[in-house]
Amino acid sequence: MNFEVNDRVEVLDDALKGIVVQVRGEVVTIETNEGFMLDFNESELVKIGEPQSRMISMDDASFSEILREKQQSKKPKSVRVKPKDRNIPAMEVDLHIEKLVNSYKGMGNYDILNLQLDTAKRQIEFAIRKRIQKLVFIHGVGEGVLKAELDFLLGRYDNLKFYDADYQKYGVGATEVYFFQN
Repeated sequence: MNFEVNDRVEVLDDALKGIVVQVRGEVVTIETNEGFMLDFNESELVKIGEPQSRMISMDDASFSEILREKQQSKKPKSVRVKPKDRNIPAMEVDLHIEKLVNSYKGMGNYDILNLQLDTAKRQIEFAIRKRIQKLVFIHGVGEGVLKAELDFLLGRYDNLKFYDADYQKYGVGATEVYFFQN
């Protein structure tokens, strides 16, 4: 390749760029962008910033073909979601013990709490698997033990957020869980 003074060049096997300052046979001296003067063999350099005349020209047929391919590869338009569909009712899970078992006679508070938490965990896993976006746990007011344990359980998941559910609909005794979908 023929190099001339003031040609912009790049070194093949190194991350160096510069401008040609001198050509002596096959030895080319360049000034790097950092200001160093270095000698290289012609075979180690490549011109950069080639003039437009050396670039590959495209004819109109290939240009229209590329345009057609681009238009075909566009994503389909998104379907408009109606406002009433945006607020899809959440899946409700009532954790009151009388809703979970027919008879809780003979069960201690520890057993009842474990059954409620196991049910909550099972429902969370189900909602994640089925890609349900909202889930409401109805836990009641009581002394707040179930709510505290439920908050601890929900805090272990990182793909969801939880907060008190709609006060007008559920009162104080419910927690709404929102799942982030990928």
